[in-house]
Amino acid sequence: MAEILIIGYGNTLRSDDGAGQRVAELVAEWKLPNVRSFPVHQLTPELAEPISQAELVIFVDAYPATSEQGLQVHSLCEGRPYPPLETGGLESSQGLNIGHTGDPRSLLALSQILYNNTPLAWWILVPAVNFEFGESFSPKTTENIQDSLAQIQQIIVK
Repeated sequence: MAEILIIGYGNTLRSDDGAGQRVAELVAEWKLPNVRSFPVHQLTPELAEPISQAELVIFVDAYPATSEQGLQVHSLCEGRPYPPLETGGLESSQGLNIGHTGDPRSLLALSQILYNNTPLAWWILVPAVNFEFGESFSPKTTENIQDSLAQIQQIIVK
């Protein structure tokens, strides 16, 4: 059975910034046999090994959004069989910037360099409006956490 990883990252003490971790926790509650969830504070090089062993990886993070912006879903594997669910303006990654300020493409590149394997990958960005100290989500982020779970279900059923 192919393994699927859900890597949700962000700071749970900065309100909406913890949305990625919350999504990973909620997916873990589904208890699917081939799905492992990693709620983490930030992306670290140690994640490259489990990424290299997966068939599919879904990264989830919050992004600062305006009131007009919504959930973004990006395919990170050009030329792979799944078309993007929604396109967005992701700039190209420069170097191997690992950490919360970096992006998942750095970990995918590291997986390729170290383990000669890069799985199919998606990047779900949850709109966030409140980054103040706190542990609760704004209504906008709460709604989009639920939308991100629906997108994950859609991706993993393919």
